Amino acid sequence: MPPNNALIRASGLDTLRAVAIALVLMSHYGGFVSGKDTFGVVGSVGWTGVDLFFVLSGYLIGNQILAAIARKEALSLKAFFAKRLLRTLPNYYFMLALYFLLPGLLGGSSTPPLWQFLTFTQNFGLAYGQTFTHSWSLCIEEQFYLVLPLVTLAVVRCKRPLAVAWCLIAGAIGAGMLARGSAFALHEYDAFSAQTYYSTWCRFDELLPGVAIAMLKNFHGALYEKILAKGNLLLIAGLAAVVATLYCVKQEWPDTMLSTTFGFSLVAISYALLVMAALSPTSLLGRVRVPGATQLALWSYAIYLIHKPIFMVAAPRLRDMKIDVNAPLTVLLLFAISIFAGWLLFRCVETPFMQLRARWYPSQRAPAGLVPAA
Repeated sequence: MPPNNALIRASGLDTLRAVAIALVLMSHYGGFVSGKDTFGVVGSVGWTGVDLFFVLSGYLIGNQILAAIARKEALSLKAFFAKRLLRTLPNYYFMLALYFLLPGLLGGSSTPPLWQFLTFTQNFGLAYGQTFTHSWSLCIEEQFYLVLPLVTLAVVRCKRPLAVAWCLIAGAIGAGMLARGSAFALHEYDAFSAQTYYSTWCRFDELLPGVAIAMLKNFHGALYEKILAKGNLLLIAGLAAVVATLYCVKQEWPDTMLSTTFGFSLVAISYALLVMAALSPTSLLGRVRVPGATQLALWSYAIYLIHKPIFMVAAPRLRDMKIDVNAPLTVLLLFAISIFAGWLLFRCVETPFMQLRARWYPSQRAPAGLVPAA
């Protein structure tokens, strides 16, 4: 049974996931192929596609865990971890093998030890230009998948679990801000130093606005429905918040220290408003099905993993052939190749393991809008 056809999908979440991978593609094209803002201001903030992925993952995985808790069902850690590993490891290890088998073609300035890649800890001490650097976000998500269910099981044993959970979310977001402010001061006052950008401590809090949405949905249903009834207002507020926050981060306003400390969290919170709009049946984002968005959402994890090595291999060869990398036809061709390669990876590697997962761990309930989290 194909793993995704059986799930009830929310078109708004598919649209956001497609936007997220498009932002990443634009950012990396400018960074690794053209060397300039080929896509203008949108491409210059394309790095926030990862932030959007984080919020989506926070909601989707948080909802899986918290929905079971809300239904008073036993949370099987074995089943949860097995399902996550069957989802994430095949594509990842396939790409990791390519990097280690073809170091002359795909290798960076240096390569972290293999054990770090195998344990999703290579983001600790990772530097720009090293091998497979875009796997840093997968590290943070895998670490999140490990910690969240354990923390949840601990919290439900407290006398006032909901109050404790909300305090933990707020405190953790504050801790993320504090970590970024400290990293900024310790590393040459650079808002995008590798020690800040790749760090678990500086970026984990961006998953928490998504978890907060799942908390609202499963434990504060009346308030959640009341908020979702204002779907288009959420959409407008989310778009306005994203634009305003990114403007402040990009302009380093009011100063670099503050935009670094608070900016990443505010970007995530702004994207969380769009996720809520996507979940609302009254919003345009939730109602309108964008052609191709569902397919990009399905393939987005595979595209994320495979597009950067394609860019890195293609860029010097295009320059040697005197091909204009900023020409629309060149951009479309590289994007098309990346999407096709992502589809191949999805079809040949990811899908068989997802079919195994569906056979071994059949899901009786599918959270609305479930999309595999990258």
